[in-house]
Amino acid sequence: MRVVIVGYGEMLEALVAGIMESKHDLTGVFRHENVLYNRLKRLFYDYTLPSGDFHLVKNLYIYDIIAPSVNSKKFIKEIKRLKADVIIVGSWSEKFSLKTINAPNIACINVHPSLLPEYRGPNPYFRTILNGADKTGVTFHLMTEKYDAGNILKQIEIPISSDETGKSLRFKCTNVVKNNIAELLDNLADEIRNSIPQQENLATYQKQITLAESILDFKNETSTQIDRRIRALTPWLKCFINHKNEFFSFKQYKLTDQQSEKPPGTIAGKKGNSLSFVCKDKRIMEFEDLSICRPFSKLWTKLYINYCIKTDL
Repeated sequence: MRVVIVGYGEMLEALVAGIMESKHDLTGVFRHENVLYNRLKRLFYDYTLPSGDFHLVKNLYIYDIIAPSVNSKKFIKEIKRLKADVIIVGSWSEKFSLKTINAPNIACINVHPSLLPEYRGPNPYFRTILNGADKTGVTFHLMTEKYDAGNILKQIEIPISSDETGKSLRFKCTNVVKNNIAELLDNLADEIRNSIPQQENLATYQKQITLAESILDFKNETSTQIDRRIRALTPWLKCFINHKNEFFSFKQYKLTDQQSEKPPGTIAGKKGNSLSFVCKDKRIMEFEDLSICRPFSKLWTKLYINYCIKTDL
């Protein structure tokens, strides 16, 4: 079977590895740089600051499809010229047109890291951990003009551990993709024939991560919720602590067994460049190696904590 991959990052890498270890023919890859940059800027980055995707394609001698968009005439022409049987999509920012979906001989398949129809939309790794889910998964589904809504071909369930981060969950999901893509393609005719429509009444859609979600809110979130937020945002965003419109990053944090009768959001203690906060559930969390978001941060952090932060110790 002749396959074209559209994707970027770890999911692209997993798909390439899985297909190259199979009996199927990887005839081309369409990288996200084509959409992000015009031709001149893409060439500049490819040869001065090459991405991991560029290295992957060049080092493995995979045909690098060049077009401005998946919905462009040029991309569709390339799919026809390559006689692609299947397009497999692993992470992408564009909505596919019906012409693009119908371009390959057999199907256009999306790989989504959740148990659809739950957690449609971008970055379900973050949302599942943030919401305290104990499981997620990978869904291979036929593509339609609606995001993440086509018939399900195959689903694999993945447990979420109590210390899971977005990074570790992404690794789990991409590893499952690598190990299952060949089998899916081997049995694709049967999988399409037996594909299952998604139950729209169970569908949930998640928005892209925003910068505001990286600000910790001790007054309105429990220690468990804050811990989930920090883990879920790793590695996409650092979390920050806001104190009177001064923002601090931190390197380490710890959930303690200590309780406080102080109001949620109160600073419970300070030591060096570390601070302790009372959460909504009255539990104290400690944050170490704080760094204020200013030039000369080391000096400013020490001065600010020593002279501007008051606690009832």
